[in-house]
Amino acid sequence: MTKFDDIIEDFEFLDDWDDRYKYVIDLGRSLPPYPEDKRNDDYKVRGCASQVWLTHSIDNANGENNITLLADSDAHIVRGLVAILLALYSGKSAKEILTLDPNEALKPLDLNDHLTPQRTNGFASMIAKVRALAKDYSTDQ
Repeated sequence: MTKFDDIIEDFEFLDDWDDRYKYVIDLGRSLPPYPEDKRNDDYKVRGCASQVWLTHSIDNANGENNITLLADSDAHIVRGLVAILLALYSGKSAKEILTLDPNEALKPLDLNDHLTPQRTNGFASMIAKVRALAKDYSTDQ
């Protein structure tokens, strides 16, 4: 999976938003396979116009709950946004996820100014779902 810092570097390299959209779609093509048995309402992210499914696993290493995410969508551009989300959050501890400011982290990508309001809201819903998971697994409770 592509690292978040690499995505930022690649975005900086691409001047044109048509090229950036193609890159986001390519990121989505690199997602690991999503389990068919988890393509149902129990795993669906609410608030997305496209279908988005999200599941996770927990690894309790060094007393921290590290969350590994797996997600998919039925729309190409949204699959790319899912890939960005996974690059940003997957493999981090619940504490790291909760302390990370997503708006600040995503600012270099300038997605809010180049996505439709529906996609922006859907991406915010995905972030909220990941943060809610992190809250559930936080050892700081």
